[in-house]
Amino acid sequence: MSVAEPGRFEKIKVPSAYQMVAEAIEREIMAGRLRPGDEIGTEAELVRQFGVNRSTVREGIRLLEQAGLVQREAGRKLYVCLPHYRKLSDRMSRALVLHQVTFRELFEAAVILELGVIESAVDEATQEDLAALEANQAMAEAALDDPVRLAGLDTEFHALLAKASRNRVLELAREPAALLFFPTSELICRRVPQGAGRMVAAHRRLIDAVAARDKEEARLWMRRHVVDWKRGFERAGRDIDEPVESIFERLSGVRQYAS
Repeated sequence: MSVAEPGRFEKIKVPSAYQMVAEAIEREIMAGRLRPGDEIGTEAELVRQFGVNRSTVREGIRLLEQAGLVQREAGRKLYVCLPHYRKLSDRMSRALVLHQVTFRELFEAAVILELGVIESAVDEATQEDLAALEANQAMAEAALDDPVRLAGLDTEFHALLAKASRNRVLELAREPAALLFFPTSELICRRVPQGAGRMVAAHRRLIDAVAARDKEEARLWMRRHVVDWKRGFERAGRDIDEPVESIFERLSGVRQYAS
């Protein structure tokens, strides 16, 4: 008869009471039994329902508020809400930086995500979407000598394409990485003489392809655009295998985009 080896089993971790409160409410939300706009009640009401003290409920609610699932309104009542994608993206972007993801990883992900976006945008873009893209293009053409402004408009351009895709999974999936595009684009526009012009020219081709519903042309130019971004990064004297964190550290004025 064999004997269990010492240390084979890990200690069982029992969730704290406030975590159990948060998880119980989250389960109701995720199951659809509580929907955005539904009232959860007040802290006092939740204390009675869960049979725990007020500080336990308050900590549980704090977790849900941080996750963007619950908000407080007048009368101290709590309501279910939809988490704002930007808050979620900010957290994921910070996680990417802390995990020291490299530019190479960022580039490889961008190829997949941006090609998916442009394909859907060709099928789904409305005249309103095209007007927004044209407005962005006009501002970009006027900002060729302003690297910071142009990098911001580049970020906005790709967000507009994602919105035009009418695919919320794609839109949400690309946002955390997209928040890290800004410092790399700013670096390229500032250090590579032809960088700004090539970026804006590619945007023009992409808009025209979406307007013409030409998926092959759109895919061609999106791939060129993303590959050109990688080449510009290298021409700016950077190593594609360096962590993106180092870009934030060395470029003044861009840390706010990862906080």
